[in-house]
Amino acid sequence: MNPAVALGARVAAAGCLATSGVIHAELYLHGYRTIPGVGPAFLLQASGALAVAVLLLPTATVVPRLAAAGLALGALGGFAASRTMGVFGFIEYGLQPAPQALISVLVEIATLAVLAIPLVHRTPTCRALSLQSSER
Repeated sequence: MNPAVALGARVAAAGCLATSGVIHAELYLHGYRTIPGVGPAFLLQASGALAVAVLLLPTATVVPRLAAAGLALGALGGFAASRTMGVFGFIEYGLQPAPQALISVLVEIATLAVLAIPLVHRTPTCRALSLQSSER
């Protein structure tokens, strides 16, 4: 993979994940901290997202990328659960709180999309090697 594309993908993923972390931190500070179970989850999401965003920048290893994907998927899962069956007895409706809910969902989806770029953007040499090894 082109190093510039790989770096761009890491920077974009870190930016999206950090945005999610900031949103969760803001919501935690402005009321969610008082919700049993949900408050600590928001604090954990915010802390984890910001820490992993920093770790994504200097390295192309798989561990920070998997952690970023896990955090984004976890946030999306929590969002879906909070609007369907509830989380720790807490249920929200629609895209509330606005605009944080919508922005958070969008940046978490974007995080996953950008993390997938290295998986689909392979150089012709890598494809040729992959094809040669599968023919054996």
